[in-house]
Amino acid sequence: MILDAQSDIEVVAEVGDGAAAVEAVLRHQPDVVLMDLRMPGMDGIEATRRVCAQTSVQVVVLTTYDVDEYVYDALRAGASGFLLKDVRREDLVHAIRVVAAGEALLAPSVTRRLIVDVIRTRSRPAVPGVLDTLTARERQTLVLLARGLSNAEIGTALTVSESTVKTHVSHLLAKLGLRDRVQAVIHAYEVGLVTPPNVPAGQ
Repeated sequence: MILDAQSDIEVVAEVGDGAAAVEAVLRHQPDVVLMDLRMPGMDGIEATRRVCAQTSVQVVVLTTYDVDEYVYDALRAGASGFLLKDVRREDLVHAIRVVAAGEALLAPSVTRRLIVDVIRTRSRPAVPGVLDTLTARERQTLVLLARGLSNAEIGTALTVSESTVKTHVSHLLAKLGLRDRVQAVIHAYEVGLVTPPNVPAGQ
């Protein structure tokens, strides 16, 4: 009801399990999928993996944060971000618009906190050579991206235009074989390019 009330958003399908979600995505080809992680039968992680493997649809997952252990896996599966189930209606609408525009839900502090908390326990030692294909400016862009900066903020930090930042982001995603900004952030932590606060490199 919240989304249907928006003049620029149309809800094309509602389903109750992961298999039905995948089927509905293939049938309707929506711009964004709001995916619950906990569903009967096929869960939201597998559904997200299949949706992202077969389409260019953007997936936003829903989580309770305190009890869901699988948000990291959903992000790795290709989700472009996540929302808490008690999200305010205005934040829900904003999130859908942000993801539909091709951005990822990296700005909210809770998102950064979650990524840092999960990566803290899963990060691996720096992997030499993994980032060698990137130019120096693309590498700088990835570092700032991983720290949660928007394109405009990265542009200010590097003294370049926002369109130039978008080009750098597109190039580094292509070179590293990543789907979107969320996976770029995870990748930057995983290979040791950046480390969570108060965590020594490689730990």
